[in-house]
Amino acid sequence: MPRYNCPEDGFDLRQCYEFEYILIGDLRDLLEDPFDDENRRWLVAVVDALLETLPREFELKSQEGYLADVLEEFPNWDSEVARLEQQYAVLCSRLAQLRERIMSRNPLQEISERLKIELEAWMDAFARLHRDEQQLVLSAANLEVGAGD
Repeated sequence: MPRYNCPEDGFDLRQCYEFEYILIGDLRDLLEDPFDDENRRWLVAVVDALLETLPREFELKSQEGYLADVLEEFPNWDSEVARLEQQYAVLCSRLAQLRERIMSRNPLQEISERLKIELEAWMDAFARLHRDEQQLVLSAANLEVGAGD
């Protein structure tokens, strides 16, 4: 089975983001190809690498608490931070479920279109999560700078 070299403990957050970006691109490319046994093996390899990388990314983001800098300045944003944290966990769980579907022995023709749609939806939701995190950090930074003037 193909294997991606996943981040080791020495990877920093930037490297995790870069690796995820490559993996998501590979996943998008694989979804354009017809589903066959070779494609299935590559899909599993990419999804496995994501399933190893995502927890590492979250661990790095959460060393002092998930979005702790935001909560330090704006503790009343805790429900938004909790929503994003929960969304992260749901996305990881959903990806693991999709992996199981890829691995199922159901005929590829029966699952391919639905699986493509669901993997594309997962990638869109994951990108949205990253945008929402960045937007929250930017909003906090802008409000903090504005308060100092």
